[in-house]
Amino acid sequence: MFSSLRYMNKPAARVAAETLMKSGTSSAKRAMSISALSGFEGKNFISIDQLSNEELRGLLDLSKKYRDTYGKGSSVDPITAPKPLTGQSVSMIFQKRSTRTRVSTETGTTLLGGHALFLGPSDIQLGVNESMRDTALVLSRFNSVVLARVFSHNDILELSKHATVPVINALSDMHHPLQTLADLMALEDHFGDVRGKSLAWVGDGNNVLHDLMLGGAKLGMNIRVATPDGYEANEGVIETTKKLAAENGTEDVFLTKVASEAVKGSDVIVTDTWVSMGQESEYEKRVQEFDGYQVNASLMEQANPGAVFLHCLPRHPEEVSDEVFYSDQSLVFPEAENRMWTVMAVMAAQLGKL
Repeated sequence: MFSSLRYMNKPAARVAAETLMKSGTSSAKRAMSISALSGFEGKNFISIDQLSNEELRGLLDLSKKYRDTYGKGSSVDPITAPKPLTGQSVSMIFQKRSTRTRVSTETGTTLLGGHALFLGPSDIQLGVNESMRDTALVLSRFNSVVLARVFSHNDILELSKHATVPVINALSDMHHPLQTLADLMALEDHFGDVRGKSLAWVGDGNNVLHDLMLGGAKLGMNIRVATPDGYEANEGVIETTKKLAAENGTEDVFLTKVASEAVKGSDVIVTDTWVSMGQESEYEKRVQEFDGYQVNASLMEQANPGAVFLHCLPRHPEEVSDEVFYSDQSLVFPEAENRMWTVMAVMAAQLGKL
């Protein structure tokens, strides 16, 4: 390919050569970061703070590699594409329903050559008809990975304690690490390096925020959080995020009760549902207490020029206006797609199939 450069004019040849060199450098960097996952085999994936910075980087780069290989824009034939999870199976325990988690995991496992088995509330009742310990031990005999989307974080901890295969936390009331991987991937796709960017959370101090704070700080982002009184993030997670911010050279975590104060000077605006599954009886109360927290055009105007919007879905109009949600500033649909590439990366890394 380089020999053909002599037929170009000199400026064009120089640009082409630089492009090829950059591409090679980028591929080499990605391969190196992915190699850092060699020690991830057999590990559980419970929360973002359990990852080293190198493992976080590796998972993000492996996710991008899988998108390049298996994505709809890829020239690779999906039939002949590598199938590193051939012969592997994943049990998916769902106490809480989810469109993205189920579809992304089942489709992603299939693309990698494995098999995913859905276990809904009518199929398995964790800790009801059978103890958590027994469930973990039985599934470990059948499956290569156990993925669980549960109400209580204690259920994930109990599963991971007794399972003899890797466990993935697909959501608990304390953490949602898969969502953070998808969010950070979307931000890197848009901005490139996110170090020094400011991320503002506007809404409930919930599980999604917890891992996003942790992951953002690990990548060198400044974290700014606005939550109504009584809806603050977990104090322990805040303290851990503060430590990570100091270790990674970012600003201290900024906490406020005023949405506009968090958004001012930010490059990323994020919100989530105000009423999670199981909180439906609190709907009217929560909507009233979150008054002034809707992400709309007026709020986005207070962010930095070029700021983007994220939401893990499903969304409701009281949380974000259509004007913002469907705008060019919104990354919500690439963010949703990334749920598949990231869970694929986690499973492959846990099974040592890199």
